[in-house]
Amino acid sequence: MADTYDRDAEDLGNVVMLEHVNVHVPDQRLATIFYVTGLGLTRDPYLMPHTDNMWINVGRSQFHLPTDDPLVLRGRVGLVLPDREALLERLEKVDKQLQGTKFGFSERNDCVEATCPWGNRFRLHAPDATRFGAINLGMPYVEFDVAPGTADGIARFYREVFGAAATVAGNGSGRTARVGVGYKQQLVFRETDRDLPPFDGHHIQVYVQNFSTPHAALDRLGLITEESSPYQYRFEDIVDPETGAPLFAVEHEVRSMTHPLYARVLVNRNPAQSLRYYQMGADEWAWEEPRSNAPLPGLSTANVKKDSVYAQLQARRRNRIGA
Repeated sequence: MADTYDRDAEDLGNVVMLEHVNVHVPDQRLATIFYVTGLGLTRDPYLMPHTDNMWINVGRSQFHLPTDDPLVLRGRVGLVLPDREALLERLEKVDKQLQGTKFGFSERNDCVEATCPWGNRFRLHAPDATRFGAINLGMPYVEFDVAPGTADGIARFYREVFGAAATVAGNGSGRTARVGVGYKQQLVFRETDRDLPPFDGHHIQVYVQNFSTPHAALDRLGLITEESSPYQYRFEDIVDPETGAPLFAVEHEVRSMTHPLYARVLVNRNPAQSLRYYQMGADEWAWEEPRSNAPLPGLSTANVKKDSVYAQLQARRRNRIGA
């Protein structure tokens, strides 16, 4: 039977979700001004409500921001935000409050680039269903700067150790590895000739479907750094699985889909709500756009094998309702 759909397009690989990025911030007040007031995101109202940590919701993903000396990701985080003009207005308003820090922002053709008070960099994109899927608020990628000649080995690591979908593109020292870590979510490793600062301890967190096989592979390579709980472990070093040569360091918090926090519903507020211009029922933001689940036009019956039980049931149902 002919297959009229691109089935490969819906494959996710073993890593099913990029949930959070964790960096330290020394000042929760300044973090609130940047992430909540400036970016328009939402502080999680249920977990980490104290002054020693802050969880910031962005669609179904998060930033975790414990209070400590600042940690700076060697790269940038890509976010989708729903309204570019409103974003620019908010960033303009917080500029004075963040003077004397590393905060800044600028417009590009396809995004707004922003830097947090401690130097973490962000690309802020408008919704784009083709590129980012059916979201208007989310974290579609985290991009790292890596040394020349490492992209192929990094892609092999994620394919062979994690069973992730990983590709490499580009020429010379500008090659880029892209690793699927959920629906329309990627880790991007972009080679650069620039000097890279040492790893300072920031981390990302992912959920995996097959939890034990990556653990066994990491254990054989001597990479496990923490056996956190029955549902979680950690490692730092990405190595070439063929040679064991170190390629890049970023801590991974790896969780199973049986973890109690998996698929937890996150509160996302509508940053346009205000005391002066308030709309009843519009407090919470719906981060996902509607997606069609209908068959392609003209293929609703052509795709059904004629002698299947399902086809027979369809025919009986049509006869009953006169279709």
